[in-house]
Amino acid sequence: MMKKELIGFLFLIISYLYVVGCSDEIDDNKEAQNDNIAAEFVYYPSKMEITTDGNRPITGKTKADYVNCKIKIDSDYNDWDYEGKAKIRGRGNSTWEWYPKKPYRIKLDEKAEILGLEKERDWVLLANYRDPTHAMNCFVFNYGNIESIPFTNHSRFVEVTLNGDYKGVYLLTEQVEQGKKRVNVDEKEGMLLSLDLDDGPDLSPGESDNFFSSCYRLPVCVKFPEDLNSNDLSLVKERFAKLEFAIKNSRFEDIETILDIESFIKYLIIQELVQNVEINAPRSIFIYKNKDEKWTMGPLWDFDAGFDFDWATMYTGHDYFANYKELTMGYSPIEHGNKNYISPFFTDLFKHKEFVERYKNHWARISNNVIDLYWNETNKYLSACSDALDRDANRWPIDKNRKVEITKMRNWLQLRTLFLNNIINNYPEGTK
Repeated sequence: MMKKELIGFLFLIISYLYVVGCSDEIDDNKEAQNDNIAAEFVYYPSKMEITTDGNRPITGKTKADYVNCKIKIDSDYNDWDYEGKAKIRGRGNSTWEWYPKKPYRIKLDEKAEILGLEKERDWVLLANYRDPTHAMNCFVFNYGNIESIPFTNHSRFVEVTLNGDYKGVYLLTEQVEQGKKRVNVDEKEGMLLSLDLDDGPDLSPGESDNFFSSCYRLPVCVKFPEDLNSNDLSLVKERFAKLEFAIKNSRFEDIETILDIESFIKYLIIQELVQNVEINAPRSIFIYKNKDEKWTMGPLWDFDAGFDFDWATMYTGHDYFANYKELTMGYSPIEHGNKNYISPFFTDLFKHKEFVERYKNHWARISNNVIDLYWNETNKYLSACSDALDRDANRWPIDKNRKVEITKMRNWLQLRTLFLNNIINNYPEGTK
């Protein structure tokens, strides 16, 4: 009798474990299924209504210019619908000053997941007014995410209505900032820097968070830590100077102990691929350091000045893609840096044979992905947003046909990739 009872008891335990296991499997399958359903809606634009208190206009881009508002997001995927209170202000430099379609920064009253993105308070609405394709930043973000560049932003297209006025299609993305769901560097010892002429001492004098670097005289703005005291600033200067002097003077093996070489290569490759001349100034170049870890390039940001943008028409023009042979780092990056076309901070590593070899190998690996992966992923957004982009074109008519420009962008990338194959394969091998 005891034996039968024991067998029965064991049977009950096994049955229970089987049911629990099946339940966990069902839950896992359901979660995976939900993820797949959500993934289908990533490419489609959602509706975003912003209503400021008293319909107040948004007139500035400083913290003092924030205006209280309510935000409502209506997505084809119901789980992404959202309503909440926030503050909104302008953002950007040339994009805010020069163009009629304004970009915005939003700060939610409470952290929230927006359109499937990680829960946070700070979000950005990129207007993409200068970009006739609406695809340039999206393309680069796709490159960064596919190539696993840490903390690369994500893309979500939204149609924005502000106080009842249809503002067109915007690219909603994360604010570049320190945070557990953003640039996740340590709150006490982490650093996030922007190499940016606009935020540096020349164009933003008197600020306590910027300086010229010791070795290469780069305009540096400290994005984190915030509210710097003199000791914080001295520590940032000291650690960044150590990186600079290592790049300028050290053996490659020693540089590799302080700089994430892979991130540096990936970062330079996308700058050259899309001919982003902003790196020459520099502008919108980010680099971060987490505690005792290596300096790492990123996140990627601001690429509507690439793709052979015609700076002669920068205030009103939307002219791109005329010439795929213009180079950011030249036929020999070392010589281009020495001629001050681009800071030697970005090119001095090409003195090292090991670096040049790794750069060439990485380019050989990713060059076939330019159209097959990065562009095809971007084109999914463009196809899904086609009707919305037509409405945007009616709201903000320019002297370009969007569909023609998208075709030109794809062809330009394809031709440029073939052109760079020859250029990069023939980079001087380095002398060290």
